[in-house]
Amino acid sequence: MNEPIVARHWLTLAAPKAAPAVATTTVLILGRIWNANGAEHSFGNAALMVVLAAGAAAAGASLSRTGNAPLAATGYAISGSLALSGIAGYADGISLPLLLWALATTLAYGMAARHWRTDRRANVAHHQHLSERREEHGHIERVEALRAGAQIEVARSGAAYAEQLATALITRATLPGFNPQALQSAGLPELPTIDTTKEH
Repeated sequence: MNEPIVARHWLTLAAPKAAPAVATTTVLILGRIWNANGAEHSFGNAALMVVLAAGAAAAGASLSRTGNAPLAATGYAISGSLALSGIAGYADGISLPLLLWALATTLAYGMAARHWRTDRRANVAHHQHLSERREEHGHIERVEALRAGAQIEVARSGAAYAEQLATALITRATLPGFNPQALQSAGLPELPTIDTTKEH
């Protein structure tokens, strides 16, 4: 019933929050490395990245129409990454790639925040459900403990009564002048018998 308390490392908690910035920064760095290795003002390389980005965007759009939101978001993210790397590789200055990096990072955090909110709501609902079940089980356990205690007390009182009756009978039998035959000859009334053979 009691769950172990697990303390997560701060890196485990920070990694999902840093993932969008790490992803867009990696794409920017790779684009600038590509720029330094001959992609600057290369029309062929730029056209290739435009075609790949458009293909990824088209795939994301078709997946969003089918209702597969996670794969559609992945397609859009790939399209944006290809566009950012293409611009970072083609541009001669750093200002435009940095501007697009900031925009891409902001969009990535906006999309991730929506998923983080959904996960947080699901976790809160799960913990509330668990606490309600714990309270319900605790109430049932308390009721059963009270019932068992009452049964034990009834059994104890019955045992005490039987012990007192036996003590009284023994004490009466040891009294001087006690004659059990005199009681039988006095004709004590019998208890009525119940006929169990009759059908109701």
